[in-house]
Amino acid sequence: MANITLLLDEDVRVVLGEILRQRGYDALHVLDVGRGGRSDPEQLAYAASQGRVILTHNIRDYVLLDKQYREQGKEHAGIILSDQIPLRDLLQRTLRFLSRHTAEEVRDRVLWLKD
Repeated sequence: MANITLLLDEDVRVVLGEILRQRGYDALHVLDVGRGGRSDPEQLAYAASQGRVILTHNIRDYVLLDKQYREQGKEHAGIILSDQIPLRDLLQRTLRFLSRHTAEEVRDRVLWLKD
């Protein structure tokens, strides 16, 4: 069972990736890999090509992108959606999610970070 590797979308605070890495997780922000300002379809395609699950607050657009991927028979590593919440809560929810799920479980799925 493989651990989830994350790509944090541009709307997610950069510091979340830094904290996750300090705790031993493989988490990159789009700005870490020079992908700032790219479109959502470009970000998801990049995440898919790298086997990374994307974490985003951009709920509506990524739900539509997932639908398009399924209709076109394309695959992605997974999409994690979260409301805009305080960093502390986002970190706790993300850590809990990463400890409970594997890369295989989230592949081609859209999942919510929950309390």
